[in-house]
Amino acid sequence: MPHFIIDCSPNVMTLQAIPEVLKTIHDIANATQLFKESDIKVRMRPFEHYLTSGNSSDFIHVFAYIMEGRNTQQKSDLSKAIVSKLKALYPTVPVISMNISDFEKATYCNLAMV
Repeated sequence: MPHFIIDCSPNVMTLQAIPEVLKTIHDIANATQLFKESDIKVRMRPFEHYLTSGNSSDFIHVFAYIMEGRNTQQKSDLSKAIVSKLKALYPTVPVISMNISDFEKATYCNLAMV
């Protein structure tokens, strides 16, 4: 926890070195000091079939899943930092967005907890 899942069009995968993009998102999340660095997970997955605004324009959308307890301002700052960096890395991509969802502590379970 947290998980940052970057959905994108396949062309996005050719525009930057993917390991560097993943590291960049990791570093932004870590810099917020909202998470333990060892807990941050970042993945990227391209979609072969998609429509963006009715056509096949490139897109990037980051889904962040974090443990409850961060306030709205912290989550907003995190989203803005990530989208701003992606905008700088991918100036030709017309759609870049992000949303953050909270996990409930009471219902979350991982391997170390059982």
